[in-house]
Amino acid sequence: MHGSPLSGALYKRMEKQGFKGKIVSIAHVKELQKEIETLRKKGLLDRELYDTYLASFDFECQRAFSGARSLIIVCVPQPQVRVVFKWENHSFPAIIPPTYSLSTDQQVADLLDSFFSSTKYHFKKVRLPEKLLAVRSGLAQYGSNNISYVPDMGSFYRPVVYISNFPCPADSWGKAAVLKFCETCNACLNACPTRAISSDRFQLYAERCLTFFNESTRDFPDWLSPAWHNSLMGCMICQKVCPANKDVVRWTETAATFDSEDTDLILNGVSKERLTRKTLEKLNKLGMTEYYNVLGRNLRFLIEQQAP
Repeated sequence: MHGSPLSGALYKRMEKQGFKGKIVSIAHVKELQKEIETLRKKGLLDRELYDTYLASFDFECQRAFSGARSLIIVCVPQPQVRVVFKWENHSFPAIIPPTYSLSTDQQVADLLDSFFSSTKYHFKKVRLPEKLLAVRSGLAQYGSNNISYVPDMGSFYRPVVYISNFPCPADSWGKAAVLKFCETCNACLNACPTRAISSDRFQLYAERCLTFFNESTRDFPDWLSPAWHNSLMGCMICQKVCPANKDVVRWTETAATFDSEDTDLILNGVSKERLTRKTLEKLNKLGMTEYYNVLGRNLRFLIEQQAP
């Protein structure tokens, strides 16, 4: 149920653009905070992982937003992206998993801006646990790999969250749901080379996940085999074998090509100021500017695997 004519119109506008969204009460922010803190206190969240990712969530967001009444969570379909790096007279393709590209965030902001322009309502992007929000709002379900899946999108989507003074007439908040077929499927568990997915608990051992290491500046541990690297950032292994992605797993778009000069600069970790403006624009659109300090290291691993 949409709850009101205005919220129904907003959902229809999202659906027309291929998005899916939910509006939930601002009161759930504290529930999200409590849920994350409970996992931390139980020792189910690695301390370094918590400090790196989870400590930056803005659980006090309503204090700086007058009249806050709701959270608007929007899920936007997003493909895995293929980029090509030219280097030493060869071309080296690399994959960036879904969720990294920032370009879809602007699409959502434009949609909301257009919809609210003639109303008294406004919105602001906010940093909250987007995956958990998507699941608790009913938009998504968890898989055994702790990745969230949206119907018709699988895990090939990017969630974006906004705080707003828009009313929440029909709150869809509920318990976190898990995909039904995960009860009998072990595809992701069997495929994960680092054993980050385990049968002894539902929570991912995120501190063993390739995504965590690829995004971290710390040295890779000796037990992590270079052969396991499969993406420029993150990891696609469990997503590729998951039956929930059978309709989207081949969805790949080629987004950018980096010439040999810029590839050499990236591999050597030179400052962003020495890159061309076009290259910086490409990295920003790909969502890689934030990870530039580890980009060269990750790229080198992929090149070494493909080198003739």
